[in-house]
Amino acid sequence: MSDNTINPNLITTFVGAANTIEARSRAERGAVSAADSGSWYEAMSRAWGQTLDAQAARISELSSSIGSGSDQPSQMIALTAESLRMQFMSNNAATSQNSVGQALETLGKRQ
Repeated sequence: MSDNTINPNLITTFVGAANTIEARSRAERGAVSAADSGSWYEAMSRAWGQTLDAQAARISELSSSIGSGSDQPSQMIALTAESLRMQFMSNNAATSQNSVGQALETLGKRQ
């Protein structure tokens, strides 16, 4: 019969690593909460803005390194990938903003 118990040390290690990654991610993009702004909708907008700003900074860094002579194919591919990621994130930001806006509009009409 196999032992199906969970090793608590593995769980603690996993949770600790996840918290470290989350804390680092928040520190890089700045924590956004509804308390920092007027509403959850504004907090969502700010979060999207900060996320897109961070992605734009990554693209600018790669572009600068390519412009300064580091134009290896791997750098070009990285720049292309980050640009496509920016496009994907931008489309998702616009879609989520529009969807939530339309839902709020619908709710407003029903009141």
